[in-house]
Amino acid sequence: MARFIAFDFGTRRVGVAITDSGAMIAAPEGTYPPESLDAEIQRLLKEEPCAGFVVGMPGLLTGDATHSTSAIQAFAAQLKRKFPDYTVDMVDEDHTSREASMAMVQAGMRKSKRREKGQLDRIAATLILQRFLDSR
Repeated sequence: MARFIAFDFGTRRVGVAITDSGAMIAAPEGTYPPESLDAEIQRLLKEEPCAGFVVGMPGLLTGDATHSTSAIQAFAAQLKRKFPDYTVDMVDEDHTSREASMAMVQAGMRKSKRREKGQLDRIAATLILQRFLDSR
C-alpha cells in the first residue's frame, strides 16, 4: 500500500501529517513555511510511495467561506498542477485547531511546549488526516 500526506495550510506555516504505509494511522510529520513546502513534499514522495494528498478546508460541510478559503483553494490547485499523478482530497477542518489544543492538554504537554510555533499545526494536520481515513 501507499501512505497519504495531509496539510493544514496557513500562510505562515503548514502543518503536515502522514499515514503509515498501510494508510491506517495518521501521525504528525512537521511544520514548514509555505515557501519550503515543495522540497518537503518531494522528500516525502521519495521516501515512500504515496496514495495522495489531503488538504484541510474550513467550512467545507457548511459552505461557509473564511478568510483563508481562497489561499487554501489555491494551494490545493497548485498541488494538483505540480503533482498530477496524485489525488488531492479536501476534508472539512472545522474545529481541528481547538481539538488539537485540547488533545495537547489532555496528553499532559507542558504549556511551554504547547506554545511552540507549529505544534498546533502538526496536530491539526494529523486530525484532518484521521478524519479522511475514518471517512474511507
